[in-house]
Amino acid sequence: MSKSIKLAILGLGTVGTGVINLINDNLAELKRRSGRDIVITEVGTRRQRDDIDPNIIQNSDLMAAAASDNVDIVIEVIGGTTLAKDVIMHAIKNGKHVVTANKALLAEHGNEIFAFAEAHNVHVAYEAAVAGGIPIIKVMREGLAANKIEWLAGIINGTGNFIMTEMRDKGRPFADVLTEAQELGYAEADPTFDVEGIDAAHKLALLASIAFGIPLQFDKVYCEGITAITLQDVNYAEELGYRIKHLGFAVRREGDDSGDNSTAGIELRVHPTLIPQNALLANVNGVKNAVLVNSHPLGQTLYCGDGAGAGATASAVMADVMDLVRVLGSKDSNNESTNGHHVPHLAFIPEQLSDTPILRAEQMITGYYLRVHAHDNPGVLADITRILSDAGINIDAILQKPAHKLGQVPVIILTLPVVESQMNIAIEKIEKLDTITDKVVRIRLDELA
Repeated sequence: MSKSIKLAILGLGTVGTGVINLINDNLAELKRRSGRDIVITEVGTRRQRDDIDPNIIQNSDLMAAAASDNVDIVIEVIGGTTLAKDVIMHAIKNGKHVVTANKALLAEHGNEIFAFAEAHNVHVAYEAAVAGGIPIIKVMREGLAANKIEWLAGIINGTGNFIMTEMRDKGRPFADVLTEAQELGYAEADPTFDVEGIDAAHKLALLASIAFGIPLQFDKVYCEGITAITLQDVNYAEELGYRIKHLGFAVRREGDDSGDNSTAGIELRVHPTLIPQNALLANVNGVKNAVLVNSHPLGQTLYCGDGAGAGATASAVMADVMDLVRVLGSKDSNNESTNGHHVPHLAFIPEQLSDTPILRAEQMITGYYLRVHAHDNPGVLADITRILSDAGINIDAILQKPAHKLGQVPVIILTLPVVESQMNIAIEKIEKLDTITDKVVRIRLDELA
């Protein structure tokens, strides 16, 4: 049996403690799979813990733990984008492989971190950063390596999915469900990252880079949250055969048959979306995550499971550790560890990453759900449909509800896919009609086909 692999776990919150428990519970299985003893030698913690094995060094100096000669792999689960970055860069500088669950850090600074790791011949593994226990990073980097990925769509924030599920199934308003999500520990005291889509955008940036071989570009992800979604819209969507999900999309656009390349590039977008009730993602409920990938020649494949929690995230962290154990088992001619055979950080070799443009919001192409409130006057619907037609927008369905007590009529329109800039023009004109009583509510629509 080869020498033991020594781990430093930096951060003893839910995930760090989960990793320790997983190693203790499955130690024999880990050894059988890796051919190595896997030993925790140090933990980084601000305060001493009585429940930690006394043979493990408890170190409040995270930088020292990251550089320790008694450590082969550093597991970063402290979170944030400042101290965590410093610790990871220090570990890399000292020749340590790194495992992290930090999607925000990688989405915002991953290009720099990965380049630094390449320069120091070590690897940064991050399966736990996206969709918890679902091995979506490994699937896309390895299982789909021979495929050309055309698009992916994902429920990649469990809090948002829980809220949308409760609103639909139990008829509860957004604010009420959010409060429960916080009480259950699904949402933070400040839920902004979850409900405004920022957490999902971090994850989407990582998935898109792996899918299309592009640098990480979190700042170019279009991001829209679910705070404005009402029960009214949830119910109308159901009536029309759709469900509203908070989704992240990464879509490769090739331009159209006419040779117009104004919409050629990659869409990166997170927003509420109407999808058909029979779509695969429509029935992923509660706090579950799921990613639907469409690739050539394989077609559509769905990956679903727990997106957060101690067990799910620890599972992904240790899957990365097992991969790195195998890397540490490879030696070059100088008997040095090498990552030369390892899968590249973003699936493509660094010099082959492309500069494919990221499309602006007004260049995106989707269908739309429009809810318009108008006075119950003759000709209102004709005016609205004329404006849409003049903008080159094709209508797929119209639902007109009975007038309210104030004499206002809700009109719901579903459109076929259209460039966003055309829809912006049409909505501006509709809102200028004298008969329109409020702002037009728009939610994007995708058939996932």
